[in-house]
Formats: sequence, C-alpha cells, structure tokens
Amino acid sequence: MMNEYKLITCDLDETLLNTEKKVPQANADAIADARNQGIKFVCATGRGYPSIQGTLKEIGAFDLPEEYTISFNGGVITENRNNRILHMEPMDSDLAELIFQRGLPYDVCAHVYTPDTVWIWHINPQEKAFLDGRMDYREFEDTNLNFLKGQTIIKVLFENTDYEYLKSLEAQFDDIREQVDISYSSNRYLEFNKRGVNKGAALLRLADLLNIPREGTMAIGDNFNDLSMIQAAGLGLGVANTHPDMKDLCDVILTRTNDEGAVAEAISRFCLNPQF
Repeated sequence: MMNEYKLITCDLDETLLNTEKKVPQANADAIADARNQGIKFVCATGRGYPSIQGTLKEIGAFDLPEEYTISFNGGVITENRNNRILHMEPMDSDLAELIFQRGLPYDVCAHVYTPDTVWIWHINPQEKAFLDGRMDYREFEDTNLNFLKGQTIIKVLFENTDYEYLKSLEAQFDDIREQVDISYSSNRYLEFNKRGVNKGAALLRLADLLNIPREGTMAIGDNFNDLSMIQAAGLGLGVANTHPDMKDLCDVILTRTNDEGAVAEAISRFCLNPQF
C-alpha cells in the first residue's frame, strides 16, 4: 500500500545537491518516480528562486505549471511556470537597515536579498568559492542600504565559516527577536527573515493552497533553517550529514548523506516502497 505523502519539501545545499552542487542521478530518478505517483516535490531553499533554475531543470520541474518552489527561507512561494509569485513576505526596509548596521563591526560578509538580486558586502575569497556555481551576486561597498530605497528586501544574512563565532553574534539581536526569524544554514550563515517567515510556515501555506493536509507532507533538510519545515511536516527527515545539534529534533535521520543520494532514500523508504 502506498504511503499518503503528497507533498515533499526539500532543502537544496547539503541535502538535495551533492558536493559538486548537482543533483545526484539517483535523486533525480526518485523525484521523477514520485511525480509519476502524483506527489509534489518542492525545492525549499534559502536562496532566491532566480538562482535555482538550473536545479529545477535537473529535476524536471523547470518552468512547469503546477510545480512549485519555496525560496528565501520561505519568504517567497512561486509556481515554476514563469516564476509566478503566489506569496511574498518582505522585510521592512528599516529593519533590514538595522540588521545590516549591527553586522558592520564584526568579521562577517553580509548578503542582502531583493527578489532578483543578491547584494554582497565585504565578500571574501572563501565565500566567492562557495558561491561559485550556486548563485550570481553583485558586490557593494556602501555602509548603509540607501541605494536600495524603494526596493523590496526579503532577507539579510551574515557569513563566517566559524559557526561558534556566528552563534555568539546572535545575542546582538536579542532586543529585536520579536521582529525577526533567525536561523543558520550551511554551517556558515546567520540568517534573518521577517518574524514568522520560515520554511515551515511556507510548507503549511503551500499545502493549504494545494488542499494537502499536514499529515500528507514530508520535509527533508540538513541545517537549522530547515528545522521549521522538518517540525511542521507530517514527517521530518534529516540527511545523514545533518548538523549534529539538530539530529534529535528530526523524526528520522536517513542513512545516506547528500553525496550518497539521501533524497532518493527518503522517497523510496517513505513514498514508493514503504516496506523498505
């Protein structure tokens, strides 16, 4: 008997994608099999939807109607056909400015996300290498965001590869916690969205739009910006390389890493061959 999971939301970096930033063939094949069974497979990423079109091509979901993407950590939900925006949750520009200003004294690279551009301040060689093949961006040197006046800002983040250093910065935002959702990703990013904006809230919103009950949803991820959707879904899965501090918060930890086709394992075990 087939399982009743009808919506799978899945993180990209360190989950669906391998170290080479590509979709393993096993994952692509499993996603196609799931789609043939009427299961929606939705990329849920902290990146903007313009940057993941190549991944959508790899999984056969590019520019298709009734196929969907969650991007900007839940800040935007799109239908893939013409990237039609179904829902957007921007951040107040004054709040974005405040967050950006507080990061300036620290050893971080800052990203500021508008719907179509990633603006990066103080980028370093390691970050350039990490982003190569993942996304396009524009650098800026201003020490304020006045150049973005009138534009929509969805997300701000700070980058440093010292995870403990990033965690130490979180206390600088205690006074505005009621205004922001704070999360971590790729063991290098401290991320800020508008309060209530996260992958879990977006999963539930999309499920509601598709008339799929929460119990019929499954989420797969590896890091703390995925935790909200892992906990919101009917079944929340972590890949084998999930951040150690998050493993106990997942319903199931898969046996495979992102380099070993963990998403294929998830689809096989819980959607196509539940006896597996």
